[in-house]
Amino acid sequence: MPSDSMVININALAKTTGKEDLSPFKKAAGYHHVKDKFEIARLTPMASEKVDPPRVRECPVQMEAELVAVNEMNRDEEGMEGFFLGMEVKILRVHAEEGILQIGSPNKVDADRWRPLMNSFQHLYGLSARLQPSKLAEIDEENYR
Repeated sequence: MPSDSMVININALAKTTGKEDLSPFKKAAGYHHVKDKFEIARLTPMASEKVDPPRVRECPVQMEAELVAVNEMNRDEEGMEGFFLGMEVKILRVHAEEGILQIGSPNKVDADRWRPLMNSFQHLYGLSARLQPSKLAEIDEENYR
């Protein structure tokens, strides 16, 4: 999971695909085949511990996962079958940089110390400062385990 300082790297991946045979939609939208996405985004691959695909060294949070199910969206729209896929994954391992963890809680990310990059309606955003305390934050996080 990238931080908001990685906008240039993430944008370098926009309109790229690992598939050599592009769909008519992707061709029309300006996509192009890229064999090595790490190189084009100027990112560093690093070995995973539980899965074969590499992690991205520069990402403050990295998740290793296995695919559980693929759900086809828009099945009832002619011509759109299989165009959108929902992937269900099982997280096997989470890695987080020490600098974004809560002090004294090695398994919790401190939301005030990390600024994740987010995509909302095709635009990239970071987080601003905390707006106000959340009522949900009053519940001990351990209760969700």
